[in-house]
Amino acid sequence: MKLSTQILLAFSLIILLSVADSYTNYMLSKKVQRNSQFLARSEEIIRNSNKTHRTIIEMQSAFRGYLLTNDRTFLHSYFIGMKMVPVLLKEQQERIGTHNIQRSILDSIVVLHNNWLDYSEEIIESQKLEPENYQNLFNNSLKKYVGKKINDDIADRFSRFNKIEYIRRKHHTDMLLNSLSYARNFSLLFLSMTVTVGILSIVFIMYITNKRINSMIRLAENISKGNFTIVQDIRKDELSPLTTSLNTMSAKLAKNIHELKSRNAELNKFAYVVSHDLKAPIRGIHNVVSWIEEDYDKELSPELKRYLNIIPQKTRRMEALINGLLDYARLNIKAPSEKINTNTLVREITDSIVTRNISLEIDDLPYLYTERIKLEQVFANLISNAVKYTPQEGGKIKISCRIFTDFYEFSVKDNGIGIASEYHQKIFEIFQTLREQNEPQSTGVGLAIVKKIIDDQQESISVKSALGKGAQFIFTWRNN
Repeated sequence: MKLSTQILLAFSLIILLSVADSYTNYMLSKKVQRNSQFLARSEEIIRNSNKTHRTIIEMQSAFRGYLLTNDRTFLHSYFIGMKMVPVLLKEQQERIGTHNIQRSILDSIVVLHNNWLDYSEEIIESQKLEPENYQNLFNNSLKKYVGKKINDDIADRFSRFNKIEYIRRKHHTDMLLNSLSYARNFSLLFLSMTVTVGILSIVFIMYITNKRINSMIRLAENISKGNFTIVQDIRKDELSPLTTSLNTMSAKLAKNIHELKSRNAELNKFAYVVSHDLKAPIRGIHNVVSWIEEDYDKELSPELKRYLNIIPQKTRRMEALINGLLDYARLNIKAPSEKINTNTLVREITDSIVTRNISLEIDDLPYLYTERIKLEQVFANLISNAVKYTPQEGGKIKISCRIFTDFYEFSVKDNGIGIASEYHQKIFEIFQTLREQNEPQSTGVGLAIVKKIIDDQQESISVKSALGKGAQFIFTWRNN
C-alpha cells in the first residue's frame, strides 16, 4: 500500500470520527434544546398557575371581607380578579395544549371557579337588594360551607396541577442533565479516539518511513565505504523507485569497482613489467658507455667524452623517473590503520634525508591513528623537496603542527629558493619540476604523489611561497 494511501486512510478515519462526534453532539444538542424549551415553558406554566390561584384567593378574601363589613370597597380585588382570572386561564390553556390530564384539571378549575362566581355574585346581589333572600342564602349556603368546598376543590386541583407539572419538569430536567452528560462523555470519547488514531497513524507512518529511509541511508553509507549491498524492499509505494535506484546504483558501482580493480591490477602488473624491462636496457646502455670509456679512453676526443658523460646522466634520470612511476602506482594499495607517533616518524625520515649543514626544528607532533605508509610518503616527499631546494649552508627547515577540533594542520617550511606564484598549482602535477630536466634528483613525481595522497584522504594542501623567500607547505590530516 502506498504511503499516500495510508495517509489518506488515516485522515479519512480521523474525519469520520470527527463527523460522528459532530453528528452525536448535534443530536444531543437538539435534545438539550427541546428539554430546555420545555423547562422554560414549564416555568411559565408554574408561574401562571401560582398567579391564577393567588388571584382567585384574593377574590375569595375580598368576598369574605365584604360579607363581614358590608363595605363594597373590599370588592375592588374581587372585580379585578373577575377580569384577570379568565385571561390567565386562557393563557394557561394555550400553554398546556389539549388532550392531557393537566388540561382536564384546568377545565375543572374553570368550572369550579365559574360556580364560585355564580355563588358569590348571587349572595352579593341578595345582600344588596333582597335582605330576606340573603338570609335564606346565608342559611342554605354560607352555613353549609358551599363556597368553602368550592374553594377547597379549586385549591386541591391547583395542587394536583402543579404536582403533575413538577413531576414532568423533573423528568425533563433529568433528561437535560443526561443529554449534557452524554454530550460531554461522547465528546471526550470521540476526542480520545481521534487523538489516539491520529497519534498511532503518525507513529506508524513515521516508523515505516524512517525504517525504510534509514535502510537507504545505511545502503548509501555502505556504498561510500565500498560495501555494495542491496536493500530488500517488498513494499510498493512512493519510496520503492528510490530503493530500486539505489540498488541499481550499488550493483553498477560494484561491477565498475570490480572492473576497475581488475584494470588497476593489470596496470600495476604492467608497470612492474615495463619498469623491469626498461631498467634492463638502461643498465645495458650505462654498461656499454662504461666499457667504451675503459677500452677507448685514450682514443676518444674531448668532445666525444663530453657526449659520453651526458649519456649516464640521462640514464640515471630515466631510472629515477621509472622509480617515481612505480611509487605513484603503489598509492592504490590499501593498508590498515595503526597508532603512529608522528614525532618518531618524522625524525626517522629527517635522519635519513636532512644533512648536518641544514638547521632542523621539529615541534611537538601528535599521535595519529591512520595509514602509516601514506602519511610517511607525504612527509618524506615534502621534507625531501625542502632539502633539494634549500642551500646546504645556512639552510633551515621547520616542521610544526596546529591542532583543530576535527583535524590537524601540519606545516613543512624552508628558507630555500622559493616558488613563484604562477607555479603554486603546477608543481603538484606529475613530471613538473622547477629544476633542470637533466638533474636526476628532480623527477617531478614527489609532489604529485603528495597531492594524490591528500586528495584520496579528502584532505587539503596548499603552498605559501615567493621567489627567493623560501616555501611553506601546509596540509591537513584527520585522526581516524
